Amino acid sequence: MTIKPIGPRVLLKYIKHEEKTKGGIYIPDSAKEDRKEGIVAAVGTYPNGTPLPLNQGDKILYGGYTADEFEHNGEKFKMIEFKDVLAKLE
Repeated sequence: MTIKPIGPRVLLKYIKHEEKTKGGIYIPDSAKEDRKEGIVAAVGTYPNGTPLPLNQGDKILYGGYTADEFEHNGEKFKMIEFKDVLAKLE
């Protein structure tokens, strides 16, 4: 089964961040900062059917406070509105 966003939405895969510093100190979950970046897993379209200017595999930064998080086949995903995408990292 594949997940296809409907409308101007973007499906993101979580990026696993390092659990310890370069010096070897482990970072507890309570001290981890949730960076708002992800890898595009799927993209929807504008209401008129035009594709969004993102591709699967793009790494992006996003903002906003609303997102739907869920797990599918053991992987964590997040669905965000396209308007919350701030930049594409290259």
